[in-house]
Amino acid sequence: MKKLTILGTGNATVTRCYNTCFTLHTDSATLLVDAGGGNGILAQLEKAGMAPATLRHMFVTHAHSDHILGTIWVIRMVVSQPYDGQFHIYGHDKALHVIDSVCKMVLSAKHNAAFAERVVMHEIRDNDIIHIGEMALHCFDIRSTKEKQFGFRAELDDGTSIVCLGDEPYNVANERYAANADWLMCEAFCLYADREKFKPYEKHHSTALDAGSVAKRLGAKNLILYHTEDQTLATRKKAYSDEAATVFDGKIFVPDDLETICL
Repeated sequence: MKKLTILGTGNATVTRCYNTCFTLHTDSATLLVDAGGGNGILAQLEKAGMAPATLRHMFVTHAHSDHILGTIWVIRMVVSQPYDGQFHIYGHDKALHVIDSVCKMVLSAKHNAAFAERVVMHEIRDNDIIHIGEMALHCFDIRSTKEKQFGFRAELDDGTSIVCLGDEPYNVANERYAANADWLMCEAFCLYADREKFKPYEKHHSTALDAGSVAKRLGAKNLILYHTEDQTLATRKKAYSDEAATVFDGKIFVPDDLETICL
C-alpha cells in the first residue's frame, strides 16, 4: 500500500503535538522525512508501529532544530541495537555536516564506530534525482532566505506524484518540480484570519489561505497542510480546510499527528 504517515504536524514551538515529520511508504521502501526536535520521534514511531531498526532511508530537509535533532535519536537507535544493513541519510551539505558533528560529540565511541559502519550519508544538490525502491525523488533547493533547505518531488511507479515544499513559502523558481502534483504538501503556519495573532509573515511562513492559493496556481489535485500552530487543534482540521477551500477546489487534508493518508 502506498501511504503517508504523518508523525508530527506542528511548527518549531508546539507542545500539544509533535514537530512536522512523516514517512512515505511504498511496497518496496519506507522513507522517513525529518524527525522533529527530540526523542519524541521514538514515541511517534512506536505509536505508528514502526521500529527504528526497520528504517533504511531518511531525507533531511534542513538543519533547524525542530527537524534535525530527532535524527540523532533515530541514529542512536540504529547504532545501539541489532540492525541489518545500512541506514541511508539524504540531505544537503550543511544538514549532513550538522548530523555528523552532533553525533561525534554526543554518541559514545562504541556508537560512533557503529555509525561509521551502518550510516551512509548522501549529499544531494539542486536538481539531483535519487532512487529509493520504486520512488524517484527529484530534489530541489527551496531557495530559503533563512536556512538552506531542500524539498522534493517523489514520483512513484504508478505515476503518482508527491511534492514536499518544505516549511517555508513556495518559491515560483521551483514550479517545474511542484506543478500538477497529485499530492502537494505545503506548510500553513496558521489561518490567514489569525495572522495578527501568530505573525506568520514576520516568521517567513504561510497561512492556510496562502497554501490554497499556491495549490490552485500549481494545479494540484490534493493539498496536505502541515507545520501549524498548536493552539487551535480542536478546530484546526475544519477551520484550515475551510479557509484553503475558499481558493482551492481540490481535496484538502489537515492531518492530525499519526494520521495515515492513502495515496
